[in-house]
Amino acid sequence: MELGAGSDEDALDALDRLLPRDDRWQHRHGSAGHGADHVLPVLTAPSVTVPVIGGELALGTWQSIALLDPNPDNPDRTVLLSFLAG
Repeated sequence: MELGAGSDEDALDALDRLLPRDDRWQHRHGSAGHGADHVLPVLTAPSVTVPVIGGELALGTWQSIALLDPNPDNPDRTVLLSFLAG
């Protein structure tokens, strides 16, 4: 996604409106609104494939890779990177 100039905050605000952090969710253990964390992958991809050309990520001029994890119950995460040589 494009980050900066407020678009990252706009994305988070949109997700907050679509997936409110309240007690409406059937899945209710953990922090308030934790059920929204389980619905989030329906709207956002859990992985991304980005080509590398000439040793550089082949992203558009304004594109960035954003990691999104609104779940405060698990503060430690691991990011797995895989590389395929062609």
